[in-house]
Amino acid sequence: MSDTEKSASSNNKFLKGTLILTVSSIVVKVIGSLNWIILSRVLGGEGIGLYQMGFPIYLMAITLSSAGIPVAISIITAEKLAQKDFLGAKRVFNVSLRLLFVTGLVFASALFFGAHWLIDNHWIRDSRAYYSIIALAPAVFFVTFLASFRGYLQGWQIMTPTAASEIVEQLMRVVTMIVFANMFMPHGLAYAAGGASMGAGVGAFCALLVLMWFYGRLKQKLKADLQQQNPLATRESARAIISRLLRLALPVSMSSLMLPVVANLDLLIVPQRLEAAGFHISQATEFFGYLTGMAVPLINLATIFTAAMTISLVPAISESRALNDVFGIRAKTRTAFRVALIITCPCFVVMYFLAEKIAALIYNAPGAADAIQTMSVGILLLGLHQISTGILQGLGRTSIPVINMILAAAVKVFLSWTLTAIPTLGIKGAAMATVVDFGLAAVLNMIFIYKYTGFALSFSGVFKPAVSAAAMGAAVYGVITLAASWGAWAILAAIAVAVPVYGGVLLAVGGMGKDDLESLPFIGHRLLAAGQKLGYFR
Repeated sequence: MSDTEKSASSNNKFLKGTLILTVSSIVVKVIGSLNWIILSRVLGGEGIGLYQMGFPIYLMAITLSSAGIPVAISIITAEKLAQKDFLGAKRVFNVSLRLLFVTGLVFASALFFGAHWLIDNHWIRDSRAYYSIIALAPAVFFVTFLASFRGYLQGWQIMTPTAASEIVEQLMRVVTMIVFANMFMPHGLAYAAGGASMGAGVGAFCALLVLMWFYGRLKQKLKADLQQQNPLATRESARAIISRLLRLALPVSMSSLMLPVVANLDLLIVPQRLEAAGFHISQATEFFGYLTGMAVPLINLATIFTAAMTISLVPAISESRALNDVFGIRAKTRTAFRVALIITCPCFVVMYFLAEKIAALIYNAPGAADAIQTMSVGILLLGLHQISTGILQGLGRTSIPVINMILAAAVKVFLSWTLTAIPTLGIKGAAMATVVDFGLAAVLNMIFIYKYTGFALSFSGVFKPAVSAAAMGAAVYGVITLAASWGAWAILAAIAVAVPVYGGVLLAVGGMGKDDLESLPFIGHRLLAAGQKLGYFR
């Protein structure tokens, strides 16, 4: 098989994993959205508040106990498999399983037995949240323990187990939350909130069962693979494996911790600087809600695909690195950035032009339009940041993205403090600072990618999706201008026009070719067949 054919096959594998994870993420978000609607009706605002009080502590516990470990396991496992060291990959899994069993037990116990201490020392202001906190302790153990299974299976570049376990986890979590919240409601709101919190543990336990089932199936395949075991592979000690896992995982954990840190900095800075700009405290709170509660979730929703690609990309790059396959690394990197640009460019343009209508339709808050419109370019930049982070992690350079995140966050803090206080900018200034944060982190990552791989984005690679998105933007603007009085139907009409215009221009300028479609799993050959019927790809 030639280098080109190997590259196409490998690209198909990680793109297939990306699509699987994207679909699962969408399903999980839909289930979660329905859950909040139902649970809010059961618990009410006060009950939801009690339920939410334990979650920052819970998220901190699972971040400290396991965040970064699945990435580290997938990196090392992919390397071992590329070198046909199947016994070494299995040993990595066994060592990580024991490590996470211990850390999960420690942090779960700390949360359970430390709940009273958190309340007594006023870390948690409402004592009624006690039951919510202790109910989350089992989830800490199960989420930590299952991380080893997810990381190992991802190292095999099998993404179906992760996708299936996430859907089952969310589904069982939601069902348990609603059932137990209703069951304990007669005993008081505190018990009902605690019952709802039990859903996290039940969901994680069910996800663990799903992953164990997939692992059992993989063991059967492993028996055949062991016939090809590399006889020259050396057996690593448990200490060496744990040391490498921690070296890779700690920077990833720090990246995870950066998200709540930056969110808290926004909480401290943005409302205060809005008041300095002359806005009343109630206005400052409202504008802060527009940014963090409306614009940011839309950006995260629009980058589901690139977030999924990041997970799939890490073991794919690790595999090529272990084989010293420079051509493979560059091919996967080129494909990842190309697909990311093709997906994120139109999302950015659509959200920019439809910001006001989206704000009114989804949130019933037309005032959020400025924040959404300013943040829309963040879709493109966050997508590039996610992809570049995954590539660097796959290269084993897990510390570089977190350092770049810290530098970008420092710039964001300065810009948030400065721009938000300008009366003519206000919340748009804070949104601009966030966009610069995404963009600077992405640029810094890409500098290091060029350093280690020699890959850099080409002009044509950026220009073709950009000009296609610009043409689409003109069409969308025309539709919403002509259909200004159509309400929600204007959004549907704009999207109905946007998709064929973007696809048509992209094909016309050569931004999507026959080889690109053939490499897309599931839908590629169908799109190719449809295009050939219309006279394309002859």
